[in-house]
Formats: sequence, C-alpha cells, structure tokens
Amino acid sequence: MEYYLAQANIAKFREKLDHPIMKEFVDFLEPVNRFAEESKGFVWRLKDEEGRSASYIESPFNDEMMAVNISVWEDLESFKNFVYGSVHHYFLRNKKKWFDLKGPSQFALWWMPKGTLPTLDLAKEKLNLLTNHGPSSAAFTLRDFYDFQGNKFSPTPR
Repeated sequence: MEYYLAQANIAKFREKLDHPIMKEFVDFLEPVNRFAEESKGFVWRLKDEEGRSASYIESPFNDEMMAVNISVWEDLESFKNFVYGSVHHYFLRNKKKWFDLKGPSQFALWWMPKGTLPTLDLAKEKLNLLTNHGPSSAAFTLRDFYDFQGNKFSPTPR
C-alpha cells in the first residue's frame, strides 16, 4: 500500500479577515494556495464550497477566529520544500502579524493511504491526539517524525 503525508494546522486569527491588519494575509491567500497546488508533490488541500482558502470554512473548534488548514502531499520533502522553500515561508516567519500566538496553535502530520482524503473531523482528531498524548505514529510533528511504517526518525533539517 502507498501512503501520502497529510497535515493539519490551526491558529487563532488576531482579527476577522476583513480587518485592515489582515489585508496582507488575505491578499496572498489565493496566490500562495495556487502556488501550493502547482508545487511538486502537492496532492490536495481543503477549500470552501466556492473553492477559496480553508480560512473561510467554519471551524470545527467552535471559534470563528480559528483558522484551519489541511493539505496532502506525496512525501515529506515536497511538503518541506513548499513550507520552507517558497513564498509560504515569509508568512510562516511573520505569523505574529496575523495570528494570536498566545492562543492555540497546533500542527499535526500523519500518513494516509493513497486515494483517501482527510476530513475536518479527522484533522481535529489528529490535532487532539497529538495535544493529549504527544507524538506517535498516529499523529506527529516535523521534530518527532514517523515514517509510514510507524518508525520514528529524524528528517533532514531544512
């Protein structure tokens, strides 16, 4: 069986998306997401019903200010190349402009059988699993990474 790498992350917006401090973030949502879709190894990302960023989807965390992002990648290297080796890295480095860093900010990775896609409920389950029980082969981080066979290893730093 072949596997793809799924990721989910949540973070609390500092303000609503139509607030002036959110303008730069909102202006670049679609271009950055389009770049992700065109990136080597990209498989899928969560979108709203109109095809826009998942930032516009109602959060399963009962908080309208909570941003949810879910995507699927062919492998770790493709995911890391997009996150750290593209324009996305600018937004990651500057996240304090748009997100409340005191609020919950979570990130989880897990392997999914090729041909399946994550749901919001599954992402919430993986994030909660990681928060409540720490990294495991079921939900892990880049720092505590597991291969698709469940073996822990340290990926090459970027």
